[in-house]
Amino acid sequence: MMKKYTYKTHGTCSRLITFETDSKTVHNVVFTFGCNGNGQGISALVEGMDVEQVIRLLSHIDCNGRGTSCPAQLAQALNEARTGKLVPLK
Repeated sequence: MMKKYTYKTHGTCSRLITFETDSKTVHNVVFTFGCNGNGQGISALVEGMDVEQVIRLLSHIDCNGRGTSCPAQLAQALNEARTGKLVPLK
């Protein structure tokens, strides 16, 4: 069953990430604010990908020494959804 989530980002230009997952794959990722082109690019690249693979690939990406990035925040959001720390929207 597909569940929709909203994640408030920390330390990035984007402020919010919404996405859907069936616990195995990622769908419909949307970044609010931040670099529109990069957000769209990330969204297109991860569409239909395995959640674990996205987390592995993106979790260590750093943007200008911030210690995080928009891709890393997506990985964090997916990890929190996977572990139950992030509650799906109703």
